[in-house]
Amino acid sequence: MKTLFTRPLFVGHRVRQETHPDGFSQRFDPLNDYLFCKVMGEKGCEVQLLGFINAVLGKTRGEQFTSIEILENKTFTPEKIGDKSVTFDVRAVLQGKTKVNVEVQLRNRYNMDKRSLFHWSREFSSSLISGQDFNELPDVIAINIVNFDYLGTKDFHSCFRLRDDKEPDVILTGALEIHFINMVRYRKLKQKLNDPLYRWLTWFNKSSPPELIAEVVKMDLSILNAEEKLAFISGDKDTIDFYNRRFMAMCDETSWRNYERGEGRKEGHQEKAIEIARNMKVRGHPLEEIAMDTGLSVNTVKKL
Repeated sequence: MKTLFTRPLFVGHRVRQETHPDGFSQRFDPLNDYLFCKVMGEKGCEVQLLGFINAVLGKTRGEQFTSIEILENKTFTPEKIGDKSVTFDVRAVLQGKTKVNVEVQLRNRYNMDKRSLFHWSREFSSSLISGQDFNELPDVIAINIVNFDYLGTKDFHSCFRLRDDKEPDVILTGALEIHFINMVRYRKLKQKLNDPLYRWLTWFNKSSPPELIAEVVKMDLSILNAEEKLAFISGDKDTIDFYNRRFMAMCDETSWRNYERGEGRKEGHQEKAIEIARNMKVRGHPLEEIAMDTGLSVNTVKKL
């Protein structure tokens, strides 16, 4: 079991950049689900994962957990990396009892509500051993980071529990708690770096300026750990290869979904995609994000 008091202290930090074959340089995207799992979900990542979870739960519980155990469940292979349906979620246990499932979704598959409930129920039901009392079932917290505008809530951070319709202050059980963090809405807000959740989302946001990344890294030791882990694995050729494979798998999924909706067959779709890409480029969106949103290749976007 890892605790905050056994965490390593890194001296110095750097903002890691990736260099693509076509020559342009960008910061690695921490919300690439494969990379997120590597930085936050492996043994040795307890400090940063606990720091992020506390930043999320501090908004709704006001409670700070002090210990965490990461449950590793991923074996990375080229086949798995290229499978668009594979989930790279991060699983952990807080204080030896409460279970947490963290998932990143970059694309809207229009099933996020049931998808999150499925992952929550998997963690909840799998904890009961035959013959055990139902009271032994743990509380399960699901945290979903979505890179699309989801739900009709005003805030970028939503938390759902089982409440009574007539008396919403009455909660049936604390066993279910599901969070959604909307990165689209977060990016429209003024930064509040005194808030730990804002600091984390600044670090997760690939479009954040390097000087802002450096500032939040200095302010938060758990983010410093994440930055150091990102820098460490970014120097590994296999990691870079898997990162690019995962990125291409997501691009392929976007292109196929566009075709299924008939957009690929509509006259003028290519021109519209180029127009959207140009507008996004002017607003400073990363080239990979523009490619994923429009279905164009990164090389095409670069030339616009």
